[in-house]
Amino acid sequence: FFVCFINLYLNKGFFVFFLTADPLPGKERLFSVLLYGVVKVDTTDFGDRKAFVQMACAFRYGSDDLDVMGLCFRKDIWIQQIQIYPESSKPELSAMHDTLLKKAGDNSYPFSFEIPTNLPCSVSLQPGPDDKGKACGVDFEVKTYLAKEKNNPDEKIDKKDTARLVVRKIQYAPSQVGAGPKADVCKSFMMSDKPVHLEASMEKDLYFHGEDIPIKIKINNESNKTVKKIKITVDQTTDIVLYSADKYTKTVLNQEFGETVDAASTADICLTIKPALSENKEKRGLALDGRLKDEDTNLASTTMIRPGVEKEVLGILVSYKIKINLMVAGGGLLGGLTASDVTVELPLNLMHPKPAGNFLKTHIILGL
Repeated sequence: FFVCFINLYLNKGFFVFFLTADPLPGKERLFSVLLYGVVKVDTTDFGDRKAFVQMACAFRYGSDDLDVMGLCFRKDIWIQQIQIYPESSKPELSAMHDTLLKKAGDNSYPFSFEIPTNLPCSVSLQPGPDDKGKACGVDFEVKTYLAKEKNNPDEKIDKKDTARLVVRKIQYAPSQVGAGPKADVCKSFMMSDKPVHLEASMEKDLYFHGEDIPIKIKINNESNKTVKKIKITVDQTTDIVLYSADKYTKTVLNQEFGETVDAASTADICLTIKPALSENKEKRGLALDGRLKDEDTNLASTTMIRPGVEKEVLGILVSYKIKINLMVAGGGLLGGLTASDVTVELPLNLMHPKPAGNFLKTHIILGL
């Protein structure tokens, strides 16, 4: 019999394995993270089998029920395996290891994984109401198992001799943000000698999940038409780059404002938006930074590509775009035939705020 304990310190108090994450001593904090753990085993019925711990970052496309049909696509982006019993080597023990070993008691074996921070952040595509099995996306998984060999594809491993845990990786926003984007457009209309000028801007180039996003809008309506209202939309684009050129765009915010601008007049307006998962929980295929059942799950953060990192390694790229749309009335004898819209677009970067204290820019969050 094989038991794997992972201590998560969740609100519901479920304790089965011990994990934490620290910067790798002596190395730059952006390049490596150490994941510490302890496995407690009962070796009575091991026989000639050994105990292993494996950590993998994988891209998954397709649900569990498609596996038997060969239609489920899974690709390991990064994988490491360690033999913990019989011990092949002992990791350098940290203070956290000492704490975990005391908590786990006898027959406990420490391990650690060095995780490159150029690996992608966790992203899951929101399943539909009738979808079953694991969500598509990029995830990290820690698995302990019994086997005669570390990695023999022909060896069948019983489910009762395996324990798994999903580990979420979230990237925090940098401490400093830059100037916000600005865009402008000038559009002419039928039956009008002069155009409408639209300029939109934001104060900074990055916003946090749940933060109000003010958009400054300047309108110079030189035409003989009336701006009857303003519509703002936020689109999330998910680009699956690992195996194909699939790209999905979902609108996560669609809001109309009853601001009017008469002909031959100007206006300076500040409108505030806040895209949130709470308004999009029924949209299939929306990219999230965790699973829908997790209380702290948000819309997926914008993918930040560091220099030298190939896009294919990241699996899924997430980006956002804000569209500011002036809805201009037609007027005159032709009425709606001369109505039109004036539109500008702004890029939006959404990320998690960096917590207070001495934290990594890349943090590991544990969840069942």
